[in-house]
Amino acid sequence: MPDVTTPYATGTPCWVDLMAKDQQAALDFYRDLFGWQGQPGPAEFGGYAVCMLNGKAVAGIGPAAAPEGMPEPPTVWTSYLATTDAEATQDAIVEAGGTLLVPVMDVGSLGRMLVAADPQGAVFGVWQPGEFSGAQVVNEAGALTWNELHTSDVEGATAFYGEAFGIEVKPVAGNDQYWELHVGGRAVGGALLLANDPPGTPPHWLTYFSVDDVDDCVNTVVKRNGTVLAPPFDMVAGRMAVVADPQGAPFAMIKPKPR
Repeated sequence: MPDVTTPYATGTPCWVDLMAKDQQAALDFYRDLFGWQGQPGPAEFGGYAVCMLNGKAVAGIGPAAAPEGMPEPPTVWTSYLATTDAEATQDAIVEAGGTLLVPVMDVGSLGRMLVAADPQGAVFGVWQPGEFSGAQVVNEAGALTWNELHTSDVEGATAFYGEAFGIEVKPVAGNDQYWELHVGGRAVGGALLLANDPPGTPPHWLTYFSVDDVDDCVNTVVKRNGTVLAPPFDMVAGRMAVVADPQGAPFAMIKPKPR
């Protein structure tokens, strides 16, 4: 993740949010787990809550309401990729074979957004900043630290994200099962084959939050009626686990090794 004192470069994950059937229950859960402070926002923004960590915007939680006649959005964390021109990015997504789910829309004076799916079906958001640039804190305990694409076709994803965002997908030296997403010469996310997920898992983006103690946080998830999808384990980047919150939204937690 970048230094958040500078604008997010196009293609960089800049924000994550969750649409929950029970917004207040989600706000309570993530408050207890990560120390976030948030409350339902103004009606003009659908009650969307911008959660704060030590006074800085860290993630969004909104109610899973859908326009009349539209299906209710799934309870998942959505990764947003930065852009300086949402309209141009929307055109590029379609041209590259992606599917628009929510066309470009204004979010007051805060910015512009859209939601799309890549050709393999992984859903992501796009954010063009206005007054709000995205996450104001990253790479700290309780904050976003990594965004990871789980795809059925790395070559196809490489072509799509390269054409739509200028993202470079590069294999990790010494690991033929993992790739890094590069923007401006630096890693901003990862990618791996869906074959590593449980059978039947659809292509998706997985959100990683940094924590000080993975095992303790997993215990908190269980006590709050969440689900453990992958118990704590040690890997090259640190100790991590994959869990789902009580409403079913999957996410990862990691205590990164010192860089």
